[in-house]
Amino acid sequence: MTTGAPPPIRPARTRRSGPLRFLPLGIAAWLVLEIWLLTVVAGATSGFVVFLLLVGGLVLGSAVIKRAGRRAFRKLSEAVQQQQSGVTPAREAGGGGALTMLGGLLIILPGLISDALGLILLIPPVQKALGKYAERTFERKVREATPGGFGDAYQQARMHRPDGKVVQGEVIRDDEPPMRSPRPDDPQLPH
Repeated sequence: MTTGAPPPIRPARTRRSGPLRFLPLGIAAWLVLEIWLLTVVAGATSGFVVFLLLVGGLVLGSAVIKRAGRRAFRKLSEAVQQQQSGVTPAREAGGGGALTMLGGLLIILPGLISDALGLILLIPPVQKALGKYAERTFERKVREATPGGFGDAYQQARMHRPDGKVVQGEVIRDDEPPMRSPRPDDPQLPH
């Protein structure tokens, strides 16, 4: 039985860009390399040394993430207190807290390569350089975004008065004549 309704249209499958197409293969290769490197270290020393390395990475990574989380919470509390007192909080460049947490997460992951990458991310000049690079890349992507998309919304969210206040309302012009003449039963607004 036909209803005359068109058949449902299946959404076109989007093709992944070059780097995203090979992401699962890269993750699999990284995991194999991590396991191979751990077995090489275990063969050169002992399984107990590898166990101590993994536990040490877990403890160190947890401490790094905890410290970065406390620092981020303290900065957030200070910014809220400054904003409530009427002072505009200063904006810091870079993403040091996020990169510190990412470094801690990489240290927690079992493996020597991820530990090395995590330790590199804890170096302040590396954090500053990566933070500036990420910010420039994000701003470039926002500028290239199409109108009505995420970039447009981000630009509108950044627009605000110098004192940081946003006033929402509706514009009513007094210089235009009314569309209709007032009736006697209409409520009158005080002038």
